[in-house]
Amino acid sequence: MNILVVGAGGQIGTELIPHLQSLYGEDNVIAADLKKDVVEKLSEISRSVVLDALDVNAYRELVSKNKIGRIYNLVALLSATGEKNPQLAWDVNMGALINSLELAREFNCSLFTPSSIGAFGHSTPHKNTPQDTIMQPNTIYGVCKVSGELLSDYYYTRFGVDTRSVRFPGIISNGALPGGGTTDYAVEVFYEILKTGHYTCPIPENTYMDMMYMPDALRACTDLMDAPAEKLIHRNSFNVTAMSFNPKELFAAIKKRVPEATFKYEIDPVKDKISASWPDNMDDSCARDEWGWNPQWLLDNMVDDMLTEIGKKVRK
Repeated sequence: MNILVVGAGGQIGTELIPHLQSLYGEDNVIAADLKKDVVEKLSEISRSVVLDALDVNAYRELVSKNKIGRIYNLVALLSATGEKNPQLAWDVNMGALINSLELAREFNCSLFTPSSIGAFGHSTPHKNTPQDTIMQPNTIYGVCKVSGELLSDYYYTRFGVDTRSVRFPGIISNGALPGGGTTDYAVEVFYEILKTGHYTCPIPENTYMDMMYMPDALRACTDLMDAPAEKLIHRNSFNVTAMSFNPKELFAAIKKRVPEATFKYEIDPVKDKISASWPDNMDDSCARDEWGWNPQWLLDNMVDDMLTEIGKKVRK
């Protein structure tokens, strides 16, 4: 099976590529991204191609020529970035999705498109947020995610397209740099503490949000897609999480390991509003029951690994 990752130059894609190669073979994975410089970098590790996912004809040619059997559609403008240009966010996020769905239908591909905790809103229960609940987001990013879940389910029930998705929490990574998301503070802090010993946080100290370390996020992408279809009651989209913490708790864990670290808060009103609308913690029991989801990284081992790996980068 040949696998295509669209939007491969983002935070998830750059680490998903080698993960997929380790499971399915290097020659069976193709990375596609809009930016030429990104594709040049990706070409060092994978078969790579420049692709505008909004150009359905170029997208179709790529899928057909390479006999693609599975697509990971990772194209998206993230939450804080999307609020600066809602029309662009809608055009990019939904345009790439509808093209992916149509080509998955045409070529009988399975399709993974990540959703997010951004799909929830103020009216959603914030503690133990259920799998099936009210979804009224207050960001264009969230609106796109809810719309994407509904549209993906429609293509499954109407056309039989094998669509699957997870609602990712904030993803913490020691690989790609943050890309304009509300949970980016949980990555930025490690770089700043190791470079300068100080971090100024844009999120209020007591705001809880679900988080996940990248190795678990990668497993979620592939474990769900490899799960037997007959076991899936839900499809688009599963709650998945690994840990929930607020900035104060994360910074305390860092300070335990880096005693000289200092922190202060300068709240970003946009990120404050967005983060306040998201769950404190999600109930991911459906993912656990239907396809065996089980995270391996929690706060303490994540902090240890981030300090070690980012420390290597900072010292170069």
